Amino acid sequence: MSESPKIGFVSLGCPKALVDSERIITQLRTDGYEVAADYSGADLVVVNTCGFIDSAKQESLEAIGEALAENGRVVVTGCMGGEEEKIREIHPQVLSVTGPHQYEQVVGAVHEHVPYEKTHNPHLDLVPAQGIKLTPKHYAYLKISEGCNHRCSFCIIPSLRGDLVSRPIGEVLDEAQRLVDAGVKELLVISQDTSAYGVDIKYRTGFWQGRPIKSRMQELCEALGELGVWVRLHYVYPYPHVDNIIPLMAEGRILPYLDIPFQHASRSVLKAMKRPAHAENVLERITRWREICPDITLRSTFIVGFPGETEQDFAELLQWLEAAQLDRVGCFQYSAVEGAAANTLSDHVPEAVKQERWERLMALQQSISEQKLQNKIGKTLQVLIDEVDEEGAIARSFADAPEIDGAVYLNGETQLQPGERVEVTIEHADEYDLWGVPKH
Repeated sequence: MSESPKIGFVSLGCPKALVDSERIITQLRTDGYEVAADYSGADLVVVNTCGFIDSAKQESLEAIGEALAENGRVVVTGCMGGEEEKIREIHPQVLSVTGPHQYEQVVGAVHEHVPYEKTHNPHLDLVPAQGIKLTPKHYAYLKISEGCNHRCSFCIIPSLRGDLVSRPIGEVLDEAQRLVDAGVKELLVISQDTSAYGVDIKYRTGFWQGRPIKSRMQELCEALGELGVWVRLHYVYPYPHVDNIIPLMAEGRILPYLDIPFQHASRSVLKAMKRPAHAENVLERITRWREICPDITLRSTFIVGFPGETEQDFAELLQWLEAAQLDRVGCFQYSAVEGAAANTLSDHVPEAVKQERWERLMALQQSISEQKLQNKIGKTLQVLIDEVDEEGAIARSFADAPEIDGAVYLNGETQLQPGERVEVTIEHADEYDLWGVPKH
């Protein structure tokens, strides 16, 4: 085969899966394969699945079916890949099935079914040193570890991805430096538990650019803060040592933004969920964080309708949200996941009650979010431009993570470029988004 074969790619699920997809694509590009723009132009399609909850599994199975119907040659990987029997029962014709972060096996399967020997020419190879990114050029996810040591009763991530395995700090910082050198303006730090980084390797000292650095969250943030780009932390648990990160935010070294999956506020529900740090007094901690860094943005996710959740538990959650005044909130209705310990709990909540509680929580949070955004009118914020079309520019402030939070709209500003940082005066707000004009 003289012409480079083309591989199609479907990536489902969370940012951590996206990072896995980027690694696989980087290796395939290095090996001489090209990425196909559609099913018809692909010699083979890789589907990176999600297996977190049943609806995600269903979406994964449908994506595999679509790829088979449109192309016929499909390799499956990712979180649902751990359930090979279930996949092959519905789609027996898939060529290969592998689990999460099994990059070599996926690449091996592609080589097996679409053989290609590339002639290496260092002057012509166009794969950039930082790899191929599926995100826009100006932001990138930086995965610092795999797996998780917690055993939350609603979650099967540890059985899918194993216990915590922290990446060597020098390797993480080298990747961050390469991304920044390639033009990335925002690094989004991700893992199953970012605050546990280094626990498994006893915070081993590593080396980066000739200097010793501990493999620990604080030292990682300090080093990332030297790179001159936005650094955003995701999936942080409210352990006491997270307090040490807040001064870095106040000093402008990393973004004043924390994504903390609280999941609930009732002690009895948190205990049933087997959540880590569930005994911490989080409201007191949030108050201290805001004293140190008044601009801090707090985002979280919650589950309503967990087995055994009473009306009193739910009322406690609403009171907590009223007191916490979080900036951004996502909420899910509990759904059973095959293999999760929570399935054995009694007192499952009726679907209608779950829906009603979800609506009440979202209505409360919408009013909190609306008021917080109204308070930003008249203020000047630095924003990062994400995209520009004929109507203007769409940007994000430090308070907005891509895909999951709000946006800042700059109507009529068609001359700006994605990746630009701009000072903007906010003129209007609704429940989730802001509108502003650049300061000239």
